[in-house]
Amino acid sequence: MPTKGTRSINLGKLTWLDIQDPEPRLLHKIAQEHGFHELDIEDCLSDNQRSKIDEYDDYLFIILHIAYYDKRKQRVISEEIDIFIKNNMLITVHWGSIKPLTDLFDKAKSSAALRKEIMSHGSGFLLYEVIDHLYSSAFPMLDTIERNLTSLERDVFSLNQKRDMLKDILNLKKNIIGFRRIIAPQRSVIAQIEHKNKKFLPHTLEIYFDDVVDKIEKIWSTLENLKELVESLQDTNESIISHTTNNVIKILTVFSVVMLPLTFLTGLYGMNVSLPAAESNSVFMVIVVIMVVTVASMLGFFRYKRWI
Repeated sequence: MPTKGTRSINLGKLTWLDIQDPEPRLLHKIAQEHGFHELDIEDCLSDNQRSKIDEYDDYLFIILHIAYYDKRKQRVISEEIDIFIKNNMLITVHWGSIKPLTDLFDKAKSSAALRKEIMSHGSGFLLYEVIDHLYSSAFPMLDTIERNLTSLERDVFSLNQKRDMLKDILNLKKNIIGFRRIIAPQRSVIAQIEHKNKKFLPHTLEIYFDDVVDKIEKIWSTLENLKELVESLQDTNESIISHTTNNVIKILTVFSVVMLPLTFLTGLYGMNVSLPAAESNSVFMVIVVIMVVTVASMLGFFRYKRWI
């Protein structure tokens, strides 16, 4: 009887066993039945193993990672899938539900046509279908990132935008960098699978795995472009902030310079000493006129110099 979190699909001699949240006792039992190395079982029970492919006489052990966007944390995280493949057997091991893998398994379980399509050509072709489905799920995420980047770009260049864009830009940049960090090791692992020559991985499958390699490279090149775009957007945003700050400082400087002669005049006639015309009834209006003329002259001069 399958244990909780363990499901299987059979077609002819081929079995696909999917294990979610594996129990050590179950994995050790499977290892004894199929001759899997104990180190591979330890890798399955450990978190955050590096992507790799280990080759044995009658099976391959593969560790892959895919990117997943955690809406609660608002960041891209890595999900690990451990795969054992041998003749007539494919075993996928993972912690938690991995949506693209679960979707494919559920559809194959419920649809005889799909089950026949992906499982009637041996475990090697089933491996191709699983990997292809896993990394096809990256493209909707890339589309979302591109839309967010376009929206940020529009906001950055909007003259009426009052929101501080730096936090949003840095968050998007962090997700792109995290996405790249996840995808980078997968490129070499998938390329190695393409050239493995096993009974369950015949040369006829090379063209299929070559398609997956192309898909991985397309994801990588898209991430490279997105990284360059978000860095350019960050530089542009910083330039706009710097330009705005300089304008504010310039205006404040103009006000300070304009106020200097006014402060001098008011301070001069505010002293408790006898000054020329200080007792005249018209001295106030004269000082006001002088101040207005001074301000107008200075502003006119600044305007002529295009400082304001």
